[in-house]
Amino acid sequence: MEPIVAGMRGPAVEDVQARLANLGYGIDATELEQQEFGASTTAAVRRFRVDQGLAVDDAVDIACWSKLVDASYHLGDRTLYLRLPNFHGADVLELQHALNALGFSCGEADGYFGPHTEAALQQFQENVGLFADGMAFNDTFSYFNRLRHVWEGKPSVSSSELRTGFARAASVLERYRIAVVGEDPIARNVASRMWNIASATTDASGMQLCDREVPGDVDVVLEIASEPLPEDAAPRATIVLAECVNVSQRIHTALVAAVSRPAHLRIELTGMTQYGSFTASDAQGLAIMLLDGVCDALSD
Repeated sequence: MEPIVAGMRGPAVEDVQARLANLGYGIDATELEQQEFGASTTAAVRRFRVDQGLAVDDAVDIACWSKLVDASYHLGDRTLYLRLPNFHGADVLELQHALNALGFSCGEADGYFGPHTEAALQQFQENVGLFADGMAFNDTFSYFNRLRHVWEGKPSVSSSELRTGFARAASVLERYRIAVVGEDPIARNVASRMWNIASATTDASGMQLCDREVPGDVDVVLEIASEPLPEDAAPRATIVLAECVNVSQRIHTALVAAVSRPAHLRIELTGMTQYGSFTASDAQGLAIMLLDGVCDALSD
């Protein structure tokens, strides 16, 4: 493209001015009205180039134009998915920040929709009960918008897990009624250990160990399973424990995103358990991890 420079007028200048104004760069009203690349537009272009790490200049050349277009995208403006060349822009950067802050690590947020971002997005979709196709469009964006108060302005999660304090865990267990269901023998072993630990933490624990029948007055239902959902099953809020960096953050995201009560969350032990090699110590460790995660997710 030919550079857009000071002194020019017309639709191309108007487009540049509109994008700069939407990004918060001030432009004189007269220049906007006349679509004129005047002094204030020149100053705005110069500031934008500096902010984007481009060479100091007054012209909107191809590099500047590309940065300007990228910066103009907002999350939800377009469908995002893995392709070559990768989607890139401010909307991808915002998506990556949201994923990282919600506990779905996609690596360093660089504004490029690559395979790590796709994998993190699939895990998020699975977590909130969407079809996990790794494509971000309206249904996925609606969940990010509903969860905006959880991730906006928050740092990315750490890869380390912090144990929930005894007193805080007791407070959570006394305030919430949590039903735990084990789908198979290994899962029932883990579920029963969660219930035992909760009962030992406080006599007033609201955690209930259930079979298939779940009381209607509970706040949360945790369905634990050793196998993935059948391929023909409807998507539901799911956490694959082996893929988690931060269990409590994943649980918190799924609970906040739940559209009905009681919130129903499936926790899969897929890849972590094998008949014949799964020990009592393994079951106890998973039970502690899950109970800590639930209490942390529900704590104020």
